[in-house]
Parts: sequence; structure tokens; C-alpha cells
Amino acid sequence: MLRIIDARSHEPVDAAPARRGLTRVVVHAHGSDTTNLRVLLVGDLLVRALELGGTPVWALLTGGRRQAELRADAATLGMHPFEDSPDVGAGLGEAQAVHVVAEDGPLPDGVRIAVAPVEVDTPDHSDPTTLRLALLTRHHSTPVRLERASLGDARDTLARWRTAVARWARQPSRPIPDDVRGRLRDAWEDDLDVPGVLDVLRHVETGPDLADGARFETYAYADRLLGLELTRDLGSPS
Repeated sequence: MLRIIDARSHEPVDAAPARRGLTRVVVHAHGSDTTNLRVLLVGDLLVRALELGGTPVWALLTGGRRQAELRADAATLGMHPFEDSPDVGAGLGEAQAVHVVAEDGPLPDGVRIAVAPVEVDTPDHSDPTTLRLALLTRHHSTPVRLERASLGDARDTLARWRTAVARWARQPSRPIPDDVRGRLRDAWEDDLDVPGVLDVLRHVETGPDLADGARFETYAYADRLLGLELTRDLGSPS
């Protein structure tokens, strides 16, 4: 069960309190800078995590006048499309609404996820998926500082993982070990702890007791949440 920390009460709450009940995810982004892009990214992660748990989701975006720029940047980062939401009142048939806001953003009624800001030290974001990974390396409640070094680390990690995934895919498929699958879900269901998910992948990358086919299935499964195109290089020459 996915639980998030409500920014109002600072207490954990169920993101989907009713089994199979509709959850409305409303992202409040009032600009097109990197902090607002991170707010939308957290909304995207929430949608992905809920859908992986079998929860139907209605994804909405509300905010300022620069949403076209924000949507364009979001598309390059592989985010889900969000519907326009000029009216963020109660929806029909929903079990709950979860609002995703910047730390200094609006204060809508209902459950809220607060997203810490991004400080950009370099204008060079390079590959969009590199930027996505760089933003995912810190929990959404922790500020992110984008520097050449952090973007370089993200770029190198993506290149290494994609090469490894393509290599593992040439081996017989093996199921994801139950304990690994459990650790992945425990991480993302604990207030969207994506850094915890990345830690599990690092362990799987080098763990001595895993078959390569299981490593491949683990990375492909985790990428349904991460959206990092980890299987992009399948079929590429070694």
C-alpha cells in the first residue's frame, strides 16, 4: 500500500485509501523553471506508483500561464500527459485527491505532497533522461542542486545501466527474486522513496548470487516507475 507524508499534518496517509478506488492527482505548477518541472515529475512518479498498484488515476495539471513550456519539457523527460484542470474542486467518484505542490506553493485543501526546490548551477542539462535521473537521486522532500558533476554522474550511470541491461537481455530470462521485488515496492511505497529504489538497483547490478536474466527483469520492472528508458539499447551490438 502506497503511503505518503501529508505536508499538512506531517503524518503518513494512504495514497489510495479505497481498493481500486479512483485517486485524483493534481499537480500545481505555476511556472516552467526546473523546480516546477520537478513538481510535475513527482506527480508523474505518483501516477506511475499508483498504477503499478492497480489504482485508477486521474492526472491533472493546474497553474500559471507558462504551462505550454512546462508540458514541452515534461514530454522530453518521458512524463505522463496531465489533463488541464482550471477547476480543482472535487471530482466525481474519486476516493481521494492528492495535491503535489512546491514547498512555497499553493495550499489546497486535502492531502498534499510538498516538493523541495531545485538549484541550477549549470544551464547544460544534456540528455533529458540524464536530467530525469539527476532529479530522482534525491528524495522529493530534499532540495536538489544540479551541477556538472551530478549531471555527469547521472549520465555515466545511465550509460552503464543501459549497456548492462542490453547484455543481460541476451541471457535466459529468470524471475525477479521475491525479496528483490519486495524491496523495490517497499521503497517506492514508502513516501515515493525513489533513491531507495536506485539503491536496490545498484545492489542488483553487482550482487553475486543473481542470474543475469533476473537482473534484466528487475531493471525492466523498476523502470516502469523510473521512466529512464533502461531497455533502450536492447539489440545494440556489444
